[in-house]
Amino acid sequence: MEQGQLQVKVLGRGVAWLDAGTHESLLQAATFIQAVEERQGMMISSVEEIAYRMGYIDREQLLSLADGLNATSYGAYLRNLAGG
Repeated sequence: MEQGQLQVKVLGRGVAWLDAGTHESLLQAATFIQAVEERQGMMISSVEEIAYRMGYIDREQLLSLADGLNATSYGAYLRNLAGG
């Protein structure tokens, strides 16, 4: 702030800022993420999903990544995302 480099960014609707600087706030953040994922049926910060939606990988590549996670619910999530 003293250097005049501080900026304010207004976070848009649907964005949540989660503090994780203490054990308690980390647990609160984890509980929030769990609730959102379970209620929305979507994962938060899935690197594979982001890459797929942004066009960095195609459907076949996404399915290949899901195959490597075959026995997990995350692999099933990626397969479902790819429509296969």
